[in-house]
Amino acid sequence: MDKALYVGMSAATQTMVAQAVHANNLANASTAGFRADLAQASALPVTGDGFETRAYTRVDNPATDFTSGPMRQTGNDLDIAVNGEGWIAVQAADGSEAYTRAGELKLTPFGELQTGSGLPVLGNNGPIALPPFEKLEIGADGTLSIRELGQGPEVISALDRIKLVNPRNQDLVKGADGLFRRRDGAPEEADGNVRVSSGFVEGSNVNVVDAMVEMISLTRSYEMSIKMMQTAQQNSEISAQLLQVQ
Repeated sequence: MDKALYVGMSAATQTMVAQAVHANNLANASTAGFRADLAQASALPVTGDGFETRAYTRVDNPATDFTSGPMRQTGNDLDIAVNGEGWIAVQAADGSEAYTRAGELKLTPFGELQTGSGLPVLGNNGPIALPPFEKLEIGADGTLSIRELGQGPEVISALDRIKLVNPRNQDLVKGADGLFRRRDGAPEEADGNVRVSSGFVEGSNVNVVDAMVEMISLTRSYEMSIKMMQTAQQNSEISAQLLQVQ
């Protein structure tokens, strides 16, 4: 059988992997704080006897696009957006410390501060829980101040502070849950220089047009790989017919 069949199969398979990466990016084009994944294709020569005349394809997810998304004003006092570099520390489902840019926050009936997806937001001493209040203010440094029930407007109490961190991008890795963690698994120290804006949410940094163009290009590549496999099969059938004639 012509070895070109395996080359075409490799190209088609890895094209589907790259297509899945871009499809996931496109599906999260409206997800708050989402960071697009990057896909990179590389050629791996087939080693063995003779010359290296063929190469397989491999697609990797080498990094994440860390550029900031657009700021969207919501007017909701619980919404925050990180200005510039920095991350919001949350407690992941497995209990580990993780980081996100999704600042759509909410309060549970028990006063627990969570992200829109239900992850506890971390403060100075772990997950944040607030008592009943009439008004909540989130400062630029993440400080949470409330006016308790029955108190006058002049009585404002600072209760906790959202943990804001600013690790180096090369020290972060994106998990299957979409959250970022340090590569060494250690928690990051809070950074007092990180600033947030209340009443805003950062959007996804996915460029919809670029993602669509890339998906169309990958579709064409997939079709070419399938045609290559069909050609290899046809060549094999014709070769078999010629041998039968002889």
